[in-house]
Amino acid sequence: MRWWFFFCGALAFSNAALGAEAVHDAAVHDTKGSGLPDPDTAVWKKLKSSLFENRPMSGDAIELVAPTRAEDGAVVPIAIRARFSQGSQLYVKRLYLIVDNNPSPLAATIDLTPESGRADIETRIRVEQYSYVRAVAELSDGTLAAQARFVKASGGCSAPAGGDPAASARIGRMRLAVDAAGAYNEPTAAQLVVSHPNHSGLAMDQLTRLYTPAYFVRSVKVTYAGKPVFAAEVDFSISENPYFRFYFVPHAPGDLKAEVIDTKELKFESAVAVRRSASRVQGRPEP
Repeated sequence: MRWWFFFCGALAFSNAALGAEAVHDAAVHDTKGSGLPDPDTAVWKKLKSSLFENRPMSGDAIELVAPTRAEDGAVVPIAIRARFSQGSQLYVKRLYLIVDNNPSPLAATIDLTPESGRADIETRIRVEQYSYVRAVAELSDGTLAAQARFVKASGGCSAPAGGDPAASARIGRMRLAVDAAGAYNEPTAAQLVVSHPNHSGLAMDQLTRLYTPAYFVRSVKVTYAGKPVFAAEVDFSISENPYFRFYFVPHAPGDLKAEVIDTKELKFESAVAVRRSASRVQGRPEP
């Protein structure tokens, strides 16, 4: 993921700023002629070629939810939702989160499994300037699905961290919580919040006039009862105090565990025991 930081940074700095006004949210396949800027940006063309070998993409399997105009470019809520449940026959294997005009456009790659239950992810990102935000899903059968939203926000990557000086003592503390409702063999929602400044390296200290060195979470792994739920490679495009909402399927009592590694190779771990009521799902067919 770290080599992508330099590669994608070069792409973004060479791309002209997008300043056209946006109307309502639109997917990649229907943005042309809607009054939005051309979705086929130079950065997207290069990423589509290098990451996906220009393979065809539909917009039917996933939904990307993002604000048309963000109140704060440093904290932009994003949700990626699959239109079908995860099953052994067909599931979302990997999600890509891309912000065209960020210094590092590839914000995250997230690997999922059938144990995820639902390929639904929510997080918060930084947006440096008006930009298309994209979600690309790679399915287990090799097909690709993509959607994009044009987000009007700015200054998210170059804004200083909002935490107080004492926050450094809390780096790595995690809050891992599981929704109380639900039963065994059903997708269950969980949330992970990591206390971390996620410094981009682009924010200037107003007192010293020096740039705060880049320091951010780069890896997140979640397992349940020893089985992988999701694994994410991320960068500073994820907001300060990284947040993820995701799903997993508990089949029996077990521990949900999260492991986080940052760019200083510090490792942080957290776990929560999960106990459900008896399953309400009997013989549900898989997709």
